[in-house]
Amino acid sequence: MLARMKPLAALFAAAVAAVVVHAEPWVVYQPPADHANGKHIVMLSGDEEYRSEEGLPQLGKILSQRHGFKCTVLFTQDPDGTINPNNQTNIPGMHLVDHADLVLNQFRFRELPDADMKHFVDYLDSGRPMMVVRTATHAFNYERNKKSPYAKFSWTAKGGGFGGMAVGESWTFHHGNHGHEATRGLVDGRNREHPMLRGVHDVFGPTDVYGVNADFPSDATVLLQGQVLVGMNPTDAPNLNKAIMPLVWLRDYHGASGKTSRIMCSTIGAATDLKSEDLRRLFVNSAYYLTGLEVPKKADVTIVGEYAPSMFGFNTFKRGVKVSDHESK
Repeated sequence: MLARMKPLAALFAAAVAAVVVHAEPWVVYQPPADHANGKHIVMLSGDEEYRSEEGLPQLGKILSQRHGFKCTVLFTQDPDGTINPNNQTNIPGMHLVDHADLVLNQFRFRELPDADMKHFVDYLDSGRPMMVVRTATHAFNYERNKKSPYAKFSWTAKGGGFGGMAVGESWTFHHGNHGHEATRGLVDGRNREHPMLRGVHDVFGPTDVYGVNADFPSDATVLLQGQVLVGMNPTDAPNLNKAIMPLVWLRDYHGASGKTSRIMCSTIGAATDLKSEDLRRLFVNSAYYLTGLEVPKKADVTIVGEYAPSMFGFNTFKRGVKVSDHESK
């Protein structure tokens, strides 16, 4: 009996090893087969502060299971597959943007190897759309390889780098008192009938309003304005001493290829902000609109599974989490 069991044990061990070896360092959320809409979204998680490594998997689940999008989430990670938002140079899977219908960019101060960055820039110049969320206005920071051909995308570069080129703003300043004054999203009345605002009325987030520069681009279509609150609760009063600032807007990016990309920018969008139902709906509506699909009258944005995001802050990420831990169970 023991002799028979040894070959079976060896076979089982080989099968397990094969699974480990071939596990991909990213997560794919497949839609139900009878609900797939044929669109693929690649989500780029990589910021030290706002827990995109928690928020984007939940958004990917909602978009796939409720709306039929195939969603692939990439993570900043160490070589062993442990998620580490402080690792600014290692985000496996950037080649997957080559065939994406939409990219959601939530980077902050990343410095990718040139081979990986080429995939990002080729996508940006392809005429396909992008969602630029919160810190992605300052997505890149070239400090290690300042002679890289992609150093011009650094937030410190002339014109504001990627943010200045794509959405008209790079890093500016905290208009709200960071960690003490939350944000209320107000629909811009001039664009209240825009499809991306369907079913969007009550947007709140504990992250603060970002300021914008005086030369904010005149060709931007502002969908939401950000109002500073006097506290961190949705019932807190507005701080009337602080002006409203553009919070969500659309803009066309004219790439080096001569093609034009539709870019949506939202400076609200931390993992904790996504507890706001209408903010989740805005992001889902954006995915429909930017990929050329009809936006629902009121998109279902019910949370999939459990969602208890960590509070934003440096080094508040959960230690020891593997990319594989985010796979659908």
